[in-house]
Amino acid sequence: MSRGDRAHVSGSVLGLALLAGTVLAGFSLASPAQAYTVYVTNEKGNSVSVIDTETMAVTGTWKVGRRPRGVTTSRDGKELFVCASDDDRIDVLDTGTGKVVRSLRSGPDPEQFILGPQGNLLYVANEDDSQVTVIDIEKNKVMAEVPVGVEPEGMGLSPDGKILVNTSETTNMAHFIDTTTFAVIDNVLVDARPRFAEFTADGKYLWVSAEVGGTISVIDVAARRVIKKITFKIPSVNDEAIQPVGIRITKDGSKAFVALGPANRIAVIDAKSYAVEKYLPVGQRVWQLAFTPDQKLLFSTNGSSNDISVVDVAAEKVVKSIPVGLLPWGVTVSPN
Repeated sequence: MSRGDRAHVSGSVLGLALLAGTVLAGFSLASPAQAYTVYVTNEKGNSVSVIDTETMAVTGTWKVGRRPRGVTTSRDGKELFVCASDDDRIDVLDTGTGKVVRSLRSGPDPEQFILGPQGNLLYVANEDDSQVTVIDIEKNKVMAEVPVGVEPEGMGLSPDGKILVNTSETTNMAHFIDTTTFAVIDNVLVDARPRFAEFTADGKYLWVSAEVGGTISVIDVAARRVIKKITFKIPSVNDEAIQPVGIRITKDGSKAFVALGPANRIAVIDAKSYAVEKYLPVGQRVWQLAFTPDQKLLFSTNGSSNDISVVDVAAEKVVKSIPVGLLPWGVTVSPN
């Protein structure tokens, strides 16, 4: 999304926010095996909301740069990385204090990023100059700048760390990048406005969401070709409101969850047959998703209702809504 096009599409189904805003009657939220910390970037609040999964309450709000979007933690959970998109930098916070301790040279308008398997390289989509920037986070040094398509955003990394994928919203492609040479080795055409890329745990398939196209493209990674298009149909919801963005796939490869934007739903998909099994009502304008490390819970950011929804993964039910800051966008869960 370019800087001149920041307006969110409002939700189209009355009453969904109220449904997502309460614990479902008769259902008790089971605590995860251990407590985790959830971090949510608030795009208009210029802040990060911190949530304890044991209490399911916001325990802190940390100030960061302007228009925070992508967010992730270091491997040990001691640092939090935040794309401060309008400040053209990545803020690094100490998770013990909530303070910004340094900033990384990100290139213009960082949108999303992904951390390499060794934890020292950060791969960043720079939307305003059509490139991916590779940063050594320890040295704060740019290791490579990789030209890709127009308006790069989504970032995916194969489980072995050898293949990086960036999606370009305007070029409508998934760009495959060799992480050894930092060269683009292939481009795969997908549907309009791809926003997110997610590898399966075995590395064989890549799922790419197309926000305007309204589809998920499943790509065979070895052949680098689309083998399946997943479409969505929700009763009482206009097709143009169904805008896939965030994707998460379980480690066992059995289920996939897809955020459907202003449709105010998360789709639950059989990841083997590609059949859409159900739609979970959440808050308004659902953007991104994140599992807890044990995959018992899934969190969604709901930009227009200023909250996050909590999904019990095994039960496939929304069990709670937690108010956060203004226009929540990105979400990650600490590994510790």
